[in-house]
Amino acid sequence: MKSLRALVLLLLVFTLSGCGYNSIQKQDEAVKAQWSEVLNQYQRRADLVPNLVNTVKGYAAHEQTIFTEVAQARSRVGSIQITPELANDPAALAKFQAAQGQLTGALSRLMAVSENYPNLKADGVFQNLQAQLEGTENRIAVARNRYIQAVQQYNSMIRTFPNNLTAKMFGYQVKPNFSVENEKAISAAPTVDFSGATPSGQAPPTPAPASSAH
Repeated sequence: MKSLRALVLLLLVFTLSGCGYNSIQKQDEAVKAQWSEVLNQYQRRADLVPNLVNTVKGYAAHEQTIFTEVAQARSRVGSIQITPELANDPAALAKFQAAQGQLTGALSRLMAVSENYPNLKADGVFQNLQAQLEGTENRIAVARNRYIQAVQQYNSMIRTFPNNLTAKMFGYQVKPNFSVENEKAISAAPTVDFSGATPSGQAPPTPAPASSAH
């Protein structure tokens, strides 16, 4: 009886291997790893926000609208509970993507404000934070692209015969992915037009002196 049971288990292992079980496992782990990298890069950006806002405030304290927008967008991002199930829930993933997109737009407008303040643009701390933000945005784009590809490969694998039989047997399901249309919109900085920001006949705000930031 024991030898028969061992033989059955051995046959099952070979059968599952032939039906892609090991490949599905490997691809599922690859998706999880890429998702962790996406979260890591988004967290890196969120950590930059407070210092970036405070630096801009040192030169443009009256730009309260954009400061409030950034704070609210960052708060929405922080209010989303990050769980392992988030990436597998289409509605939750869409909410996560929308919140991150709003923060991307708010940060783009915050950086555009610096164009009105030469002293701010020349500030070493601001330049360093700006470089860090740009680098992080690039890493986010790379991480998201790799995640999209990993999910596409995983979904294709478990939907292909005979892998689909193995996937169904062990509860592997198709994973939702980042929206390609929203991906393009998020990666593109919004157009900011300050031409109508100053009432006719009035001079633009005078930049604060460099010493005010210290």
